[in-house]
Amino acid sequence: MTIKLFDSELKVMDVLWKEGDLTAKAISDILKEEIGWNMNTTYTVIKKCVAKGAIERREPHFLCHALVTKAMVQDSETEELIDKLFDGSPDLLFASLLGHKQLTGDQLRQLRQMVAEWE
Repeated sequence: MTIKLFDSELKVMDVLWKEGDLTAKAISDILKEEIGWNMNTTYTVIKKCVAKGAIERREPHFLCHALVTKAMVQDSETEELIDKLFDGSPDLLFASLLGHKQLTGDQLRQLRQMVAEWE
């Protein structure tokens, strides 16, 4: 399932992924504290997520349930990034990441271990 979520929608989804099912009011309270959103902003973004099929609205009390997992969104976004900026080549993305970020010895060992496990 591919759903394109914008940054604001990802903020709402991140709350659900971390906390589990919550009422719209509870999501609004969290996002007001974390980033200063008012209730109307949060409710508007939740409704957009519902319309896209990322959130299911349940009663009572406008209970929100995530229909997509964080891993699903990460996979979709990664595929889009690879296709859009790296001509569909994951190795070019990987090379770019390695070339732009100074990795610690531990991080390099972890990457080598992951590659070995995938082979």
